Amino acid sequence: MLADAVLLLHFLVVVFVVGGLVLVLLGHGRGWAWVRWWPFRVAHLAVIGVVAAQAWLGAVCPLTTLESWLRAQGGEAGYSAGFIEHWLHRMLFFEAPLWVFTLAYTVFGLLVVAAWFLCPPRLGRRNQRHDSGRL
Repeated sequence: MLADAVLLLHFLVVVFVVGGLVLVLLGHGRGWAWVRWWPFRVAHLAVIGVVAAQAWLGAVCPLTTLESWLRAQGGEAGYSAGFIEHWLHRMLFFEAPLWVFTLAYTVFGLLVVAAWFLCPPRLGRRNQRHDSGRL
């Protein structure tokens, strides 16, 4: 069960990173003030920064390592478990050369940095009005 919880956490991190960028860009265009909320933006930038740094250093994601260790401790040989786990794993892990992942994480990280400048975060209350006057 703990390994499944780590897998779900890993999936949620991916959703946060990918969905966060989509929401920032969409929110910028629609005038959503909350997409400029400083803690959200710093966390978003930090997470993709860690992912890209791990890729450049050739380090394995600690969530992947923890999940694998927990599965081994539980006597599991592989990922042939329940339906949800199977599909979560298929979405998160796929076969490709390591340079492909490093390039993908780096490009995505650069997109997050570009979004930082396109739609800069703001300190202060989350519900501040956007420059255009819309919430």
